[in-house]
Amino acid sequence: MVTVNVVVLAGTVSADPVQRRMPSGDEVTELRLSVPEVGKRHLPLPVAVWHRDVGPKALKGLTKGDDVLVYGHLVRRFYRSGAGARSLTEVVASGIKKLERVSAG
Repeated sequence: MVTVNVVVLAGTVSADPVQRRMPSGDEVTELRLSVPEVGKRHLPLPVAVWHRDVGPKALKGLTKGDDVLVYGHLVRRFYRSGAGARSLTEVVASGIKKLERVSAG
């Protein structure tokens, strides 16, 4: 069986990116991407951007409200918390590009 796990999303960064250093020394930036669904709703999606895969230059100057194009793959993580077992589906980015807004006129 052939499986394909490729995600390409265009959306708006809905919260300021949070940069973290893992115990292994790797750096990751987590951001929330607001992607429009059919109608007027927006779907909030968590995105993990590992610096070793993408590079910190791609994230430089990225702030809340910026329009971006993200490509990568979906990952589902399972963990336990005080409330029991939980799961999280997120996009692990292999690339990110800040999009420029086109001015009218």
